[in-house]
Amino acid sequence: MISADGLRLSMNWMDNLILIVYFAVVLGIALAARRSVRNSLDFFLSGRSLPAWVTGLAFVSANLGATEILGMAANGAQYGAYTIHWYLIGAIPAMVFLGLVMMPFYYNSKVRSVPEFLLLRFSSSSHLLSAALFAIASVLIAGVNLFALAIVLRALLGWPLPLSIGLAGVFVLAYIIIGGLSSAIYNEVLQFFVIVAALVPLTVLGLARVGGVDGFIDRVFAGPGPEFLTAWGGTGFGQENPLGANWLTITLGLGFAVSFGYWTTNFAEVQRSLSARNLSAARRTPLIAAFPKMFIPLIVVLPGIIALLVYPQIGQGAYDYNDAIPLLMRDLLPNGVLGLAVTGLMASFMAGMAANVSSFNTVFTTDIWRPYLKPGMPDEHYLRVGRVITAVGVLAGMGTAFIAASFSNIMNYLQTLFSFFNVPLFATFILALFWKRMTAKAGFWGLLAGTVAPISFYVAYKTGVVPISTDQGANMISSMIAFTVDVAVSVPVALATAPKPDHELRGLVYSRAAAADAGEVLPGDSAWYRRPALLGWGAIVLAALCYLPFSF
Repeated sequence: MISADGLRLSMNWMDNLILIVYFAVVLGIALAARRSVRNSLDFFLSGRSLPAWVTGLAFVSANLGATEILGMAANGAQYGAYTIHWYLIGAIPAMVFLGLVMMPFYYNSKVRSVPEFLLLRFSSSSHLLSAALFAIASVLIAGVNLFALAIVLRALLGWPLPLSIGLAGVFVLAYIIIGGLSSAIYNEVLQFFVIVAALVPLTVLGLARVGGVDGFIDRVFAGPGPEFLTAWGGTGFGQENPLGANWLTITLGLGFAVSFGYWTTNFAEVQRSLSARNLSAARRTPLIAAFPKMFIPLIVVLPGIIALLVYPQIGQGAYDYNDAIPLLMRDLLPNGVLGLAVTGLMASFMAGMAANVSSFNTVFTTDIWRPYLKPGMPDEHYLRVGRVITAVGVLAGMGTAFIAASFSNIMNYLQTLFSFFNVPLFATFILALFWKRMTAKAGFWGLLAGTVAPISFYVAYKTGVVPISTDQGANMISSMIAFTVDVAVSVPVALATAPKPDHELRGLVYSRAAAADAGEVLPGDSAWYRRPALLGWGAIVLAALCYLPFSF
């Protein structure tokens, strides 16, 4: 826990006014969005009617939650420039893969969720297992966002943790129940700009505090050391680095298993693409999001490193790594700008929390309640269930927030959850999408084994049976184990059981024709700057160029 008195922010009337106006605008957007919610499709997927620029900004904003802001700043303070791996190799390639390869199969199959795709491809057993695992993961991740906001409210007002979590959860519950996914997405677009506007001044003033760019580099060299500004230095086998990982675990564990597991199967992100108005917009959603995503480290990771330089005791004494951003806000920002920064953190919390809660209510209602508990009911019934289960998800998230409170770096905890839930699901999806021989029984047992394996490894790591120097190093290895075990179990089971006939797999297994299907074409979709291939490969090249300053 943080020291509330030491982090108390000096808010004045101007700061509070900015905050109040922002909350009023958020509720106003929710009330406006309510008029478009006529059925369950409108509530869960915005009626599949949103343009690509809206879903693209919502896609990156949903990921740019309080866990991203506080967590990646904490990673910056703890691991330095190694943190950019989470963006350049740990996000961009997977986002491009989602847009270019996987979205045609998600969108054209008309599924309402990621687990529903497994129902079409496999059977009810795989479907129910994946839905249950995703529901659990969503609630746990929502709890991380709640705890992250509690840090801010405690610093802002000195409120105790339970009160901060309760009030924050109630506000998010209100605007999701009122306006459904449309409310969440349009608020996420607003929140993206608020977050950026809030963090840019913090970065600029932080650099000024340490003597500009030259002073920043000199102080890093004199303190943590020059390796703190490299991405690949010291990552050879047997070498030591702050991250506690080598190049193989970074590329395979983070760059492949964790990254592709999260970005291609996490419904909190995929749901934004599925709400797009046609396939072209759905494919462009993660590709548009990739461009702002690769520059986020400048306003998130960089302040984390600056916090370490200004407060060398962070992570070792009264303050956790999670406190990097609140500490800089307290000491660097004048009133007015402070209110904007606090509003940005509130916005980041609500973006992340809303993304997980809206995906949780969709998966529970469409993948658990509708097919297994109450099939064949009128659409109004499922709309009511969706609103009720939203409240249940928020309440459950309040409980799991206290689990996140036990981690000094919430990003360590978040990456642990991804290795448990997203990586094995990705392994199952890849086999299902690219291998016709993959069977329903193989999907179920592979997914189950792939989930149990990383949990068992994590227990062994925490009890000291497996010696690894850092939590993130353990998470990367855990992700590799999850993927490998899932495939190792799935392949022999698939070969020993009967697959579905080819005619039942049309549109569900990769083929050149299915991948090239453009779907409904709207005016302007054929413009050169909207071509998915150009956007995707442009993002890959730009990400590679962004690595250069940190590679020598």
